[in-house]
Amino acid sequence: MPAGNGLTLKGLAVPYGKPAQIGSFSERFAPHSLRSACQGQDILALQDHDMSKLLGRTRSGTFALHDQADGLHFTLTLPDTERGRDVYALAQRGDLGGVSIGFSDAVDEWQGREIRTIHSARLHEVSIISGHPAYGETYVEPRSRPQEGVADIQTQRARELEILRLRCGF
Repeated sequence: MPAGNGLTLKGLAVPYGKPAQIGSFSERFAPHSLRSACQGQDILALQDHDMSKLLGRTRSGTFALHDQADGLHFTLTLPDTERGRDVYALAQRGDLGGVSIGFSDAVDEWQGREIRTIHSARLHEVSIISGHPAYGETYVEPRSRPQEGVADIQTQRARELEILRLRCGF
């Protein structure tokens, strides 16, 4: 990865085998369903699915994807821009909501109309989300110059999200 300004984020873009409520159905990605995204495709890293808010891309080496047993992980070297520094500062404070993806060409399986399992898909972009991602298990955290307590903040945020899901039934 290019050295840049040393502001690097890492995280989990897609948890494998964990359900997310998408409208009226539950969706989950099968293990290694996005492995092909790690093999030569040019995947964008964006802020909030906004193409005008480019943070990096695999083609330039500023964004890397890692297919692991528990999900699709990433490492992102942020640009030395106001946006890059702002995103990093929000990650340090634990203010970011998580990660979301843009994909197409899904090969999926349905159980009735309620449960969708994605076995493979073409990944286009991974977005750092300011609000609430569909998959609550995703996370983004600073990798360099870490602020003490960030892991504690993320653990607390995950607990709060789980409590909210149980209370609200989603």
